[in-house]
Amino acid sequence: MPAISDPDVIAGDPRFALVRARDRSADGQFVYAVATTGVFCRPSCPARPARPENMVFYDTPAEALAAGFRPCKRCVPTQAGRMDGIVERIHAVAVHIAAHVDEPLTLDRLGRIAAMSPFHLQRSFKAVMGISPREYHAARRLEALKSGLRAGASVLHATFDAGYGSTSRLYEQVDGGLGMTPSAYRAGGAGESIVHAVRHTALGPLMMAATQRGVCFVQFGADAASLLKQLAAEFPSAELKAARVDGNRALDDWMEALDAHLARGEPRPELPLDLRGTAFQIRVWRFLLGVRSGEVVSYAEIARGIGAPRAIRAAASACGVNRIAVLIPCHRALRSDGGLGGYRWGLERKRSLLDIERRQAEAEAAS
Repeated sequence: MPAISDPDVIAGDPRFALVRARDRSADGQFVYAVATTGVFCRPSCPARPARPENMVFYDTPAEALAAGFRPCKRCVPTQAGRMDGIVERIHAVAVHIAAHVDEPLTLDRLGRIAAMSPFHLQRSFKAVMGISPREYHAARRLEALKSGLRAGASVLHATFDAGYGSTSRLYEQVDGGLGMTPSAYRAGGAGESIVHAVRHTALGPLMMAATQRGVCFVQFGADAASLLKQLAAEFPSAELKAARVDGNRALDDWMEALDAHLARGEPRPELPLDLRGTAFQIRVWRFLLGVRSGEVVSYAEIARGIGAPRAIRAAASACGVNRIAVLIPCHRALRSDGGLGGYRWGLERKRSLLDIERRQAEAEAAS
């Protein structure tokens, strides 16, 4: 699910005023999701309005479902006028998958729930959700595993409760999704050593942090203290070490190379990455890694590129929750009309990054 939003951006969005007013005329135009509850609602939902920093807007309920949110039981946004029968049936399948993550789920079984053939279900599910039923099942199983580990269950119990069958299958299937060993995740990162460094770059204070697997966190922020707070929220029990104290020269070198890219337009460093996210999000991020410096793509092109042409908003949402700024170049993703769209760290930074890469590409072409 998306991370906390910029409250000033959300509060300035005209849709926020419609939600605060519970304007029924806005129903069917969009839905809003609440990051802290995992629920999405109609604009007119009678529930108490969420804080702006916890809200995310989607054009359709299907896009909110694809991003991992569930429909509000009070306002039932899945029954809004823009939902058709296919989307409702796919939602029923998604609910069934979430309720049976510990069981093997065949396309035949899921097709019976949706009253579709396995082939039709596979195509419809991917068109609506942006990922296949198998990928959705894996993502929900991973969420169940995470919930069990966070609740204090042993790795063995959490493994079997989530339906992995054996710890060997667990390590084969979820290693990249957790970003650390299951035992370390259970302890909130306890036992993991994460080295971090902060520099004041041409685009403001920037923190980079890395596990043994690679860079797991690159964020712009107001200052070093707020950035360290963000990192600690991601890994509440991990051992966080400043690079200067740990003597980790590699991270300092990586930061220096990234700063040179931002300040002087030198090539963006190619560094090892520790990716953590849903199967859909990781597909989006890997696609972005293949977009050349100086080039841009639309959210629609990203969706087509990963084989989910209707999941445009879900692709944009995946860009929005990217934790690794610049190295995963979500700033190269634009709206179909050429507009900048959104950017987690501010549109001025996005514009500056694109200008840096454009000038670099022009210089290389002229040389």
